[in-house]
Amino acid sequence: MSNAAVLTEVGKPLEVRDDVEVAPPGPGEVRIRTGASGVCHSDLSVANGTVPLPTPIVLGHEGAGTVVEIGEGVTTVAPGDHVVLSFVPNCQECYFCKRGEGYNCEKAAMTAMGGMLDGTTRLTSQGSPLFEMAMCGTFGDETIVPEISMVKIPKDVPLKVAALIGCGVLTGVGAALNTATIKPGDTVAVIGCGGVGLNVIQGAKLAGATNIVAIDVFEHKLELAAQFGATHTVKADQENAASIVTGAADGRLADTVFEVIGLEPTMNQAIELTRKGGEVVLVGVPRMDVMLNLPAAFTFLYLGKTVKGCWYGSSNVNDDVPKLLDLYQEGKLLLDELISREIGLDGIDGAFEAMGTGQVARSVIVYDD
Repeated sequence: MSNAAVLTEVGKPLEVRDDVEVAPPGPGEVRIRTGASGVCHSDLSVANGTVPLPTPIVLGHEGAGTVVEIGEGVTTVAPGDHVVLSFVPNCQECYFCKRGEGYNCEKAAMTAMGGMLDGTTRLTSQGSPLFEMAMCGTFGDETIVPEISMVKIPKDVPLKVAALIGCGVLTGVGAALNTATIKPGDTVAVIGCGGVGLNVIQGAKLAGATNIVAIDVFEHKLELAAQFGATHTVKADQENAASIVTGAADGRLADTVFEVIGLEPTMNQAIELTRKGGEVVLVGVPRMDVMLNLPAAFTFLYLGKTVKGCWYGSSNVNDDVPKLLDLYQEGKLLLDELISREIGLDGIDGAFEAMGTGQVARSVIVYDD
């Protein structure tokens, strides 16, 4: 039997169960012993209904672990291998994957169903099937994952560090290096400095931005932002955000602004803080009813601003995971410093609360070292 934290109903605390049965992996699937899982804001978004998924469901999508068993036809991993899980599969065969847009893989549509690629489930508890978030279900100590939703990694990388790459790091660093077009010397602003926003800051620094303005409501997050590369910090409730950005940018507004919260007011703020001809990158996950109402002439035509969406950091996991691990091992990418707390399954609801009050960059569930 396996242990897992189960969301039984939107808005309710997670239920830790020790009776989860894990079926053998089917063709193209892999059984994973989870080593660690980050507690991401997207997990909270499922728990509170912002992102609708079927229940009961094992949450968690940012994880790393060890291969225990492989299904028929699996060739890229073997038992004993360490892997980073990817909540966006990369089949390498569809139209998008062949165009280098693995983050748009056509197989990803099945993640909304809560099962595997064939639509069926592999987990059972209390006599009923359990769904898995994003075909990962990393809030369980064992899980079944499609082969195309993982990347093999060296065994000398701690699993609690590797886990963070699967979502927050790929999304944040990728937003700056892949989605945006930051040039050396640019001024960048980042609205929202949680786990993903801190990685946007790291990515902007790697891309060569000279000035990086961090904006958040929590002082603790602004302190972390400075540690991760921000050159200026602004409390979000201050009215002088624009003046600090223009001061950093020699009288202009920012070349690129990232919104990493998913709220209409902060999206509008991001557009307002962007210079003529600059770009806005929307990274935060909004509720399904959030809308933007923009003046076409004075956003796109006369001012030439570009508003881009960013999904999974525009990443191709098979290429980008090894690159990020190289940067980490070279000391150019901070990962250990992202871990604010190590917890067990029974600490997830507390981690959600700490996330909401700005106490943490990342809480990490550690199953084994």
